[in-house]
Amino acid sequence: MDFGLVLQTDPPASAVVGLMRRAERNGFRYGWTFDSAVLWQEPFVIYSRILEHTDRMTVGPMVTNPGTRTWEVTASTFATLNDMYGNRTVCGIGRGDSAMRVAGRRPNTLARLGEAIDAIRDLAEGREATVDEQPVRIPWVKDGRLPVWMAAYGPKALALAGQKADGFILQLADPFLTEWMIKAVRDAAAEAGRDPDAVTICVAAPAYVGDDLGHAREQCRWFGGMVGNHVADLVARYGERSEMVPEELTAYIKDRHGYDYSHHGRAGNTSTDFVPDEIVDRFCLLGPAEAHIDKLRRLKDLGVDQFAVYAMHDDREGTIDAYGSVVIPALG
Repeated sequence: MDFGLVLQTDPPASAVVGLMRRAERNGFRYGWTFDSAVLWQEPFVIYSRILEHTDRMTVGPMVTNPGTRTWEVTASTFATLNDMYGNRTVCGIGRGDSAMRVAGRRPNTLARLGEAIDAIRDLAEGREATVDEQPVRIPWVKDGRLPVWMAAYGPKALALAGQKADGFILQLADPFLTEWMIKAVRDAAAEAGRDPDAVTICVAAPAYVGDDLGHAREQCRWFGGMVGNHVADLVARYGERSEMVPEELTAYIKDRHGYDYSHHGRAGNTSTDFVPDEIVDRFCLLGPAEAHIDKLRRLKDLGVDQFAVYAMHDDREGTIDAYGSVVIPALG
């Protein structure tokens, strides 16, 4: 199992770079960041520094979207980083939550997302693609490689990930839901004539190593609110009870009332008071290192290839070091 670290690009950027360097020393192979231009600093600028100051780490957004940058700009940016530092990038992509909504736009449609996945990958790898009905090719790309991993929750999005993406990003660590969603992605891949086992599975969730479970829950409760934004979209589409979406995913948002993006992804977010302890425990990894190892072994047995640690809490360094000394050696 591979391990990644997920950070927000809060200033100073040097702190983000420093944490990524610490993560690589502890055995993390991937460095991910949020991508929301209004809420945080521009990640692709910071990726260049991370790549310069690490040796093996692969970097990318968790996740970008097809709407805040034109597709040829996204592809050219990845291709430039790859040309400078070797093929050490991965494009995590989704419909767009905070990046679009904070700017007053709606998330992208799945149809647009599917077109963007193909176009960005093709352009970044030197092939011709269609962008806004025009053929485009980046002529200077040589031997480029860009895996595109798609974030998804709902049945149509999971099917699209299986049909087109090189990897699937699931932003929660509940074993029951993980099994259900991996099956949906792999079934769609098989139906599309692809090798279902070739789709990389990445689970991303907050991890807090320590014995004070109550404190850890409060530091990670924000995550249930973030996931709840996507779940609310599913409920609006499919209803509160639907055979298309498990109740284990949707039931907890019944007391959700709006969301304040100014506190997005941060401990103490007052918009997440509807998230019960049970959801925090199911969606996150909390407790002593041995509890993390036990849950990660269950996820690995379900087919998870990478666990990406959301480290938006008050003991980022401690969790990174605990994973490096105990968790990663047990599973890596």
